[in-house]
Amino acid sequence: MDLFNSILVLLLSAAPFFEARYAIPLAINTLGFTPPEAFVLGFTGNIIPVILLLLLLEPVSEWLRARFLVFEKFFTWLFDRTRKHSERFEQWGSLALIPFVAVPLPVTGAWTACAAAFVFGIRFRYAFTAIFFGMIIAALLTTLGVTTMQALISIL
Repeated sequence: MDLFNSILVLLLSAAPFFEARYAIPLAINTLGFTPPEAFVLGFTGNIIPVILLLLLLEPVSEWLRARFLVFEKFFTWLFDRTRKHSERFEQWGSLALIPFVAVPLPVTGAWTACAAAFVFGIRFRYAFTAIFFGMIIAALLTTLGVTTMQALISIL
C-alpha cells in the first residue's frame, strides 16, 4: 500500500458527502487497492469524524447559542421543526440510523446521521453503535458492488 494514496483514501472517506461510498470505488478502480484494503481504509476514514461529530455537535451548538442570537434562533427553529416530525425516530430510536447510513446514496451517510442523532437527542453510545453498523453495511455494499461490476466488465 502506498502511504500517500492510503492517506488520500482516509481523508476522502472522512469528508462529508464523499465518505466511504465514493472513496472505496476510487481506491479500487483508480488507486489500485485490493477490495479488503479499500474497505478497511474507507471504513476507518469514515468512522473518525463520526466520533468527533457525536461528541462535539452538542457542546459547539450550546456555545454558539449562548454567544450569538442568530444561532439561538436557528437551533430553536431547528429543534422545534424536526421534533414535530420525529415519529420514526421515536418509534425506532437509534435503530433508524442503521438503514439511513447503510443505503449508499448521497446525503444518507454518517455525517448526516450524526446531525440527525444530535437533533433528535440520541445518546452517543446508541448513535455511534447504529452508525457504526450502518457504515459497515454501506462499505460492504459499496465494495461488493465495485468488485461485482469489475467481474461483469471483465466477462464482457
